[in-house]
Amino acid sequence: MIVSEKNTLKRSLGLWAIVGLGLGYMTPTVVFDTFGIVSEETNGVVPLAYLAALVVMLFTAISYGKMVNVFPSAGSAYTYTRETMNPYLGFMVGWAALLDYLLLPMVNALIIRIYMVSIFPDAPAWIWVVGYVVIITAINLWSMNSTSNLNSLLVIFEIVLIAVFLVLAFVKFTQGMGQGTILTTEPLFHSNVHFSAILTGATVVCFSFIGFDAVTMYTEEAVDQKTMPRAIILTALIGGCIFFIASYFAQALFPDVSHFKMTDDTLPEIGLYVGGTVFKLIFIAGAFAATVASGLASHASVSRLLYVMGRNGVLPRKFFGYIHPRFRTPAFNVVLVGVVSLLAISPSLELISSVINFGALIAFTFVNLSVIAHFVFRKKRYKTTKDLFSYLIMPLIGAGLTGILWYNLQGDALIGGLVWSAVGFIYMLFLTKFFRTKISHFEFEKADVPTELNG
Repeated sequence: MIVSEKNTLKRSLGLWAIVGLGLGYMTPTVVFDTFGIVSEETNGVVPLAYLAALVVMLFTAISYGKMVNVFPSAGSAYTYTRETMNPYLGFMVGWAALLDYLLLPMVNALIIRIYMVSIFPDAPAWIWVVGYVVIITAINLWSMNSTSNLNSLLVIFEIVLIAVFLVLAFVKFTQGMGQGTILTTEPLFHSNVHFSAILTGATVVCFSFIGFDAVTMYTEEAVDQKTMPRAIILTALIGGCIFFIASYFAQALFPDVSHFKMTDDTLPEIGLYVGGTVFKLIFIAGAFAATVASGLASHASVSRLLYVMGRNGVLPRKFFGYIHPRFRTPAFNVVLVGVVSLLAISPSLELISSVINFGALIAFTFVNLSVIAHFVFRKKRYKTTKDLFSYLIMPLIGAGLTGILWYNLQGDALIGGLVWSAVGFIYMLFLTKFFRTKISHFEFEKADVPTELNG
């Protein structure tokens, strides 16, 4: 089936543009926002929690890299599970993943609301949410290139700010602040460290890694889809290194949370203690930029997940599978995500973010299992030691590690995620007339995803 270029996504993203979108999604400065919470959870070994989470994410990133080569479409875990295991199971995995993808843009809108209300307490909160959502929606609607270029500038800005923080922290060490040196093992190990606390901390910080997997949503917009495995692993690795280094310096400066008046968001106070009032304001500006970058990337990603589910017929195709003929973006989905983001006017950050990890960890687990299902059971790639290690042992480790994090989720996250899954299961029963009909398969051929499109 030949499809017009106007009905397909535009291939315009190179390797580093995709990595930049992933890093923007991950929001590197979030390490300072959640530092107080994680430091309390882990008894003062935040970088160790990030290191544990990074190990888990790298196993999963490798599995993503394998599957994106097999199924080069914009559906991520939903597509992999559907095509390698079962379409009904794939739907449920996609539904679970949809939860965190839908909520992340709302989280960013809510954070912007909190920032702006703290600066302008007399202005109504809804103004900031509406203004932010309209701008982010318009940029995503216009073109993927606009989203990528602005995102890259914002990511560079926040990485530069983190580098400035490291320099200022080093100066503070020389003045005797905190541990008085970066050459200390206290941020990684001391007598009060417990394995269960590290796992709890790793479960919290895995929220920060959501983004390395989201870049698979841009597969059909990559100039060369063969770069996708590298983009996935680079996003996880670079993001993890930034989190580890920044949290190591912060933990060495602040061995406990006694310095902070408010542990729920320690970024402003960290900026104040390290660089004074001026740097605090600049640091908040960097966090603002990071939130906007994450908002751009997360808004774009969920729009494309909805597009794939619509193109597949799982969601109404005329609406969710629509591509704007001029902008070459899934316009209806972009607007829908903007409307959902407007719900950030009233709820709390804790309420929204508590259930995001549920969907993410479900998706991570099934991506690892998809590798086994495809390469071991379907392709019989287990006859050599290399294949056995690559396609069975490594993804099993990845699935097991994500399963451990899933087990350590907070109660609110489990309840919220299970309720969302129950809604998805009921919808699937309606869609399939109680399994009497199948969920339709993809209806595109190689011609639908051309190697290069002129926009």
